[in-house]
Amino acid sequence: MDTLSHRPMAGQSTRMVLATDLDGTFLGGSPQHRRMLYDWLREQPDVQLIFVTGRDPDFIGSLCADGTVPSPEFVIGDVGTTIARFESGRVQPMIDLEMPITQAWHGLATEVQARLLSVGGLRLQNVPFRHRLSYEYDTSFDRAALTVLEDLAVDTIVSHGCFVDVLPRGVSKGPSLLRLIAHLGLEAERVLVAGDTLNDLSMFETGLHGALVGGSEAELLNATAHLPRAHRCRHIGAGGIIEAIHAHTLHATPPELPL
Repeated sequence: MDTLSHRPMAGQSTRMVLATDLDGTFLGGSPQHRRMLYDWLREQPDVQLIFVTGRDPDFIGSLCADGTVPSPEFVIGDVGTTIARFESGRVQPMIDLEMPITQAWHGLATEVQARLLSVGGLRLQNVPFRHRLSYEYDTSFDRAALTVLEDLAVDTIVSHGCFVDVLPRGVSKGPSLLRLIAHLGLEAERVLVAGDTLNDLSMFETGLHGALVGGSEAELLNATAHLPRAHRCRHIGAGGIIEAIHAHTLHATPPELPL
């Protein structure tokens, strides 16, 4: 397992932070571009890696188990409802940082599930949820039906053309990332966020340097069109992240630009 143990503690000698979505972003692009980015990250003692994903802790642990994918130092998981360290191959929730999220979600899961039973075309995902619920939808699903939740303290995100996430109100990837950055004492101007779907929107809305990797959802591109730091990349996935590191001049020795 790749633990990147040569890196400094967060906030100490950190020149750059890569806070990246996984599917379609850090895990996307050509094998060559992924290898270029992953090898570069392993060689940089001054770059912190944070996964910001809709994936659950078990998936992240399995993903990093064989060392092919570099392990992060920290994880924003479950679409922003998990804030954690990544240690000894496992996601270790930071309970104090999560406390407001835990309190905001208390008692909501049962009520949300009960109300969404009446909504056609939705299927609850079979994953272990932490402070959120996620559904898959089919062509019979009507977004307008989500109004059954409008008087609850929740937000909904429809993305990927097939997913509906239900989260505590005000909680998503961007706000949780900002909370972690502040807790770690990281310099916001050195942070690059990367994503490709609408559940990444709140990361770009933070005003941090951004990488809209190639192939991003049209809805995300439209929603970020007014954000000057949301760089639209030509390359897909990892190649787009490399492209954005250069575009934002975030590191003195960036990885080689992909062809």
